[in-house]
Amino acid sequence: MRFTVADGQTLDITLTTVWVAGWTGRDPAAVAQHIAELAELGVPAPSTVPLYYRVAADLLTHSQTIQVVGEQTSGEVEPVLIATDDTLWLGLASDHTDRALETYSVALAKQACAKPLAAQLWRFDEVADHLDQLQLQSWIRPSEDSDWTLYQSGSLAAIRPLAELMRGAPNATSEGQLPPGSALLCGTLAVVSGGVRPAAAFRMALHDPVCQRSLHHHYTIDSLPIVN
Repeated sequence: MRFTVADGQTLDITLTTVWVAGWTGRDPAAVAQHIAELAELGVPAPSTVPLYYRVAADLLTHSQTIQVVGEQTSGEVEPVLIATDDTLWLGLASDHTDRALETYSVALAKQACAKPLAAQLWRFDEVADHLDQLQLQSWIRPSEDSDWTLYQSGSLAAIRPLAELMRGAPNATSEGQLPPGSALLCGTLAVVSGGVRPAAAFRMALHDPVCQRSLHHHYTIDSLPIVN
């Protein structure tokens, strides 16, 4: 995949291993409550918290349109860590998930959808000392002719420290680092209001108030019919 990094330079990265970290909220009580709420909807409880789901590397995409089967899918904004030979990068991704399939298997639900990814990256060491101040937001557009609605909003302080999540990744090295060619989606934020729901389009941003810069990406969802 080709990314833009500092000073407009481009960087080509071959990603071979991708993990999606789930249930990564920093407040254990809030995580437990969320698990109980989802259990009432038929979503299986995680075997451990946090839980790492491996997905196919080719699900990652810079595309501004993804195709899914059915109309019960939705995105969720997440910070993503990407490791190259000599650098750890921070980016922005959406863990788009099939919510109907999620009641059967969370792992399969995550594997069923593409994972849109912003085409810009920041060096992790440039933000490591103020990670909790970074702001994540997402917006949805329910239909093609509707306005954007704020969907998620909060800081990385609501998510477990990214270094901790990286150390817990199944393929982490003995030094707690991701091997080159690895990507780790690090979890998301609660929905502002109205609950998790599908949309025709999804927009997301990661803002750094210290360095005064932002990462952005948006995409539309093309829902294919379910044929029995």
